[in-house]
Amino acid sequence: MSEDNSATIQDMDNLFEKRSYWRSLSLFDWSWAIALLAGGVYAWQQYSSLMDVYEVAILFASIIAMVAWGWLWKPVRAYSIAVTLISLFAISLYGNDLALGETNFFLKFLISGKSAIMWMSALYVLATVTYFSGLFSGSEFANKTASAMTWSATVMGLVGLLVRWRESYLIHVDVGHIPVSNLYEVFILFSIITALLYLYYEGKNKTYSMGGFVLLVISSAVAFLLWYGFGARGASEIQPLVPALQSYWMKIHVPANFVGYGAFALAAMLSVAYLIKDSALTAVSKAQGNSENKGMRNIIIKRFPELEILDDVMYKSIALGFSFFTLATILGAMWAAEAWGGYWSWDPKETWALIVWLNYAAWLHLRLTKGWRGRPLAWWSIIGLFITLFAFIGVNMFLSGLHSYGEL
Repeated sequence: MSEDNSATIQDMDNLFEKRSYWRSLSLFDWSWAIALLAGGVYAWQQYSSLMDVYEVAILFASIIAMVAWGWLWKPVRAYSIAVTLISLFAISLYGNDLALGETNFFLKFLISGKSAIMWMSALYVLATVTYFSGLFSGSEFANKTASAMTWSATVMGLVGLLVRWRESYLIHVDVGHIPVSNLYEVFILFSIITALLYLYYEGKNKTYSMGGFVLLVISSAVAFLLWYGFGARGASEIQPLVPALQSYWMKIHVPANFVGYGAFALAAMLSVAYLIKDSALTAVSKAQGNSENKGMRNIIIKRFPELEILDDVMYKSIALGFSFFTLATILGAMWAAEAWGGYWSWDPKETWALIVWLNYAAWLHLRLTKGWRGRPLAWWSIIGLFITLFAFIGVNMFLSGLHSYGEL
């Protein structure tokens, strides 16, 4: 038998020995998926009277997406189970009496909507400090502790939103709504999404060294959240929806938007890390034995993420964010057509959404067609975050228009 034929037969043997994707799924994978579907069917049976056909479609499409997500990224299974069990426990403690939130120990101090969000906020800030401690000390224990804190904060954040959803219905059925309707609620959503995106890349790249930078932007969101939600503005209180937001479109437009925002924020913070390490490498190469600041530069070079990893995650985050932001913009146009009779009205919020979209479209174009890499795109990513931030908050603060219900 010739050598070429032997190689061909070996390749065919290797092909048939590979397990199919479906056969690679474990019993736990299937059990988890069936449990999700059963939960969706139960929710539909219990609350179908409050749902229109579009909301039913969103419910089951979300379940399918969740199953696919959990099969592709295994930690999602444990995460979803923890969130579900804690949320159901909190909801069961409430029963039909919202006042129990002020008297029941678990609700008051741990798992009511407000309490869970406070725990989320504290854990994210602690995780930020611990990540940087692990980065500069090289402590594996500190790194793993910071990662555990981030997972715990992300669990408590989603628990807080889900329990808040139930609390809105306990106030009155007409008040009940998905908690993504104001800046207080969407900042919580932003923190959760950004953290989940980071945790995915942390596991994929098997490095904790990116954590402190990404958690910085989440801690900044937490600071705004505490000022806006629990300060003089009292935005943490559940309010009825304004008429413009009483639509099934909100359930898909807002989450898609904030996947984009979270991905853009992650890319920008990793760009900061990229520029710091690149500057340290450049300084060392030019120093030629100069010992000034050598110790700190060596720590940065040794313990910061590799430039190739930072560049790759930065690109993938912006590509993901751009995809979801494009989807959100299309959904927003369709929502506008239904609510106001036109797909586009050059409202300030719409105009700045277009500016954000064009900014990242140009970023990706230059990366993919011109081969741009490194420092120019890192600086651009940071500037892009400020553009996005103005579209997200600045428009609400300084401009007015059809989206005036979102004023700061």
